Amino acid sequence: MAGASNKPEPERRLSDAQRLAWLRLLRSENVGPATFRALVNQFGGAQAAIDALPDLSRRGGRTQAIRLCSIDDAAAELARAKRIGAYLVAHGERGYPPALAHTDGSPPLIYVKGRLELADMPIISIVGARNGSAAGQKFTRQIANALGLEGFVIASGLARGIDTAAHNASLDAGTIAVVAGGIDVVYPPENADLQEAIGERGLLISERSPGHTPRAKDFPRRNRLISGIALGVVVIEAAQRSGSLITARMAGEQGREVFAVPGSPLDPRAAGTNNLLKQGATLVAAPEDITEALAPILGRPAGKTPRELSSNEEQEVPRPLPDIGQTERDRVIEALGPSPIDIDEMIRCTGIETRKVHIILLELDLAGRLQRHPRQLVSLIDP
Repeated sequence: MAGASNKPEPERRLSDAQRLAWLRLLRSENVGPATFRALVNQFGGAQAAIDALPDLSRRGGRTQAIRLCSIDDAAAELARAKRIGAYLVAHGERGYPPALAHTDGSPPLIYVKGRLELADMPIISIVGARNGSAAGQKFTRQIANALGLEGFVIASGLARGIDTAAHNASLDAGTIAVVAGGIDVVYPPENADLQEAIGERGLLISERSPGHTPRAKDFPRRNRLISGIALGVVVIEAAQRSGSLITARMAGEQGREVFAVPGSPLDPRAAGTNNLLKQGATLVAAPEDITEALAPILGRPAGKTPRELSSNEEQEVPRPLPDIGQTERDRVIEALGPSPIDIDEMIRCTGIETRKVHIILLELDLAGRLQRHPRQLVSLIDP
């Protein structure tokens, strides 16, 4: 990968101290995107939330000290990003795709490198088989070229096959690669030149720290970003059990349009796309099928970034913890179970004050006893 580029630094809305605190909170043990959001919302700022983590986890039943990301570790991560020309951006900052900020469980911070303005343009994601056929890759190039001429940015996951064809065809018009590992880690190896080119002429996005080698579980997480940044997802060749279908499912859950290119029933690579069509995906035989379906959406204003994660509205004033009795904790735990339950329903059932319920859930979360699901659902993890 190339070293730091000469592109201008993005506009800042978080102060350096806030950015460091956000990163420390996000990299601390048992803090994922949803937990981060809940903590900042409850405590009014990342630093106040960090200060509260040890006591919260202890009250949730944790016996060992929770691991906090140190200032030195967070500063070293930011320094490594600077060396490779990447920037850490938050919700509402330049380089953070607006559509992603409005999805459930969106990362509060992502690393970006390249043309930051591409994040603000209308995005369509194209995904498909790593062993895409010659015909499938040709159709991918045609679709990507045509959509680029219409002003769309093409996003994909930099995988072999269909992803690679989509990126190569849209490199001049605008392409975004969402990677599963660190923004400076090349995967697959044969796409090293393409990844470097996208980092200069397109845009690279990752929620992982620089130097992070992708693991199997990182790819489904990456897929939710591929769908989350886009207006819609086009699936071109996908077997019945494939990552592309995971992306399509996540797109549906995020309220994105799902498109599928039909294929021969004799080709296993078409089984997944043909099944998507049976489930109601929009059939794509030409670029116009995509642009016509998205026309009404393009005129729709974007929603507001969630207040608790708006980077220029962080309160920075610690909010004291409410006085919570053990009886209230026991009632919340009793209302939880292995099946996901809506938090608002739990509040109604227990009759406990809303903020107290959220604090108790945070205690359980940080103690490793709570599982958060999309659409504000939670469940108890069996000890």
